[in-house]
Amino acid sequence: MSKETVSVVIPSYNRSHLLPRALRSVFEQTYPLHEIIVVDDGSEDGTSAWIRDSIPGVKLIPQLHQGVSAARNRGIRAATGDWIAFLDSDDRWVSDKITRQLAAVGTDGVYPLSHTNEIWMRDGQVFNPKLKHPKKGGWIFRHCLPLCTLSPSTVLIRKWVFETLGVFDETLPACEDYDLWLRLCARYPVHYLDEALTIKYGGHADQLSHQYWGIDRFHVAALDKLLRSGELEAQDHDAARQTLHRKCKILMKGAEKHRNVDLQAACIAWLNRHPLDAPERETGLAVEGAL
Repeated sequence: MSKETVSVVIPSYNRSHLLPRALRSVFEQTYPLHEIIVVDDGSEDGTSAWIRDSIPGVKLIPQLHQGVSAARNRGIRAATGDWIAFLDSDDRWVSDKITRQLAAVGTDGVYPLSHTNEIWMRDGQVFNPKLKHPKKGGWIFRHCLPLCTLSPSTVLIRKWVFETLGVFDETLPACEDYDLWLRLCARYPVHYLDEALTIKYGGHADQLSHQYWGIDRFHVAALDKLLRSGELEAQDHDAARQTLHRKCKILMKGAEKHRNVDLQAACIAWLNRHPLDAPERETGLAVEGAL
């Protein structure tokens, strides 16, 4: 088994009531961890004081409140392990998550990222999140376009990836993981371990999906940035462009309903920046009147 080192990065904001459960699952890992980094993103609930007083084995990094992307990026910059494993403060791992993941991904360097299956919990009960697309491994860029299929708390990623591709986009209020996974999956295959080694807890009022209407606008912003980068292969570029048009079509309907003229204007700008070719327009992917 690989003896490579693993750094754990946990961003947290006002989650002192949930953080102990996450940390306990980290300390119970059967694989010896290199370091455990908690980035306190400006919490006002005593998170930093509790860690300093009660959890001496954790590397605490407090910062002013800047959002989850900035917190993860701060942890990435501080991490010194060969691999980085992310864990959201409201989730937890099974005890052999890292052991099984490293054993499965292998040491040949083919995969710079590994992710696993997960169990979803709400109100103490297991529930089906009704994912539209099952998780997969391999070259999955086009599979990831409709929605984010890699959960941060399941991911084990080599540190050098961030030096090559950059870190989480701090300008995106949400879907920052979708943005990073697309950048990565466009260039590398990923490993998938079909075992539920992460337990995710849903239903929190402070979850980003509950804070923003029209979450797809952040997906489109990520797609727009990626399309403008010029780094996609031709077929991936076409698939990303078509996905952008599909999502803009949905967003424009919602924007009209909510009388959101700013979002309507943004969608038209995105569509004009990435027009479809004639054969693609004939499939009905374009938004009528927007091109």
